Amino acid sequence: MLYPDANSWRSAPRKSVLFFGMSGLGKTHISKLLVQQGDWFHYSIDYRIGTSGMHQHIKDNLIAHAMREPFLAQMLRADAMYIEPNVHDHDLSAVAAYLGKPGNPAAGGLPMKEYSRRQRQFRRAEIKALVDTAAFKTRAQTLYGYQNFICDTGGSICEWIDTEIDDDPLLMELADQCLLVWIKGDEAHSQELIRRFDRAPKPMAYQPEFLDRVWNEYLSENNMTENDVDPDTFIRWTYAQALAHRQPRYAAMARYGVTVTAEDIHAVTCSQEFEDLIASKL
Repeated sequence: MLYPDANSWRSAPRKSVLFFGMSGLGKTHISKLLVQQGDWFHYSIDYRIGTSGMHQHIKDNLIAHAMREPFLAQMLRADAMYIEPNVHDHDLSAVAAYLGKPGNPAAGGLPMKEYSRRQRQFRRAEIKALVDTAAFKTRAQTLYGYQNFICDTGGSICEWIDTEIDDDPLLMELADQCLLVWIKGDEAHSQELIRRFDRAPKPMAYQPEFLDRVWNEYLSENNMTENDVDPDTFIRWTYAQALAHRQPRYAAMARYGVTVTAEDIHAVTCSQEFEDLIASKL
């Protein structure tokens, strides 16, 4: 690990951490708290995906929809207006809307072929954003003068890492740059996330093999064709399985870092308490 023990962590003139775990457990919360408290640079993987890797795909999709309306099409062809997606680190609506949900087009769904294509685009964008961690860490220090660095990852990071091998290249690259910190939830957290998702289902990114399996199971169990699938019902059905699928993958990643609980993270009120918490886990 980058900091093999508490002493090396405490004495490091520059601290770098990477938060990972299920969405909704406090990764961005603790990142923003540290930024507000002191000399920490916040590199949001989700924001980088939306403003770089997926930006052109999202923009082209918005233009395609606008071109269906004659007046907007005329304005766009005349270069009298432009369309630009607006992505925030706290609001990824533009990214989520582009990813979409598979199922009946009349209910807002995408054909599985198109949905899978967009999933592949997202996968490439997220891996690229993760690989860019080293460059942003350098920029944070040399360009902006930040001493400490946070890589705030999305919940799908574990989908692109091969947890069946000991030295996955992407994981090793990230571990060379940052101390990996798994924010671990318990069963109660999982149930609350499922309830929250059920109230407002949103698009997700999935490992291709997992998506193929659950899609085929859903069609088979419900004796449906693709156009019969209600998009929200399918992703609600899939979400709990996705959380269970990801948990052992997070645990495998955590072998190269430290584990804290969601309660640990939400109890932190300042940067010194955060540094003490990490030291206690090393």
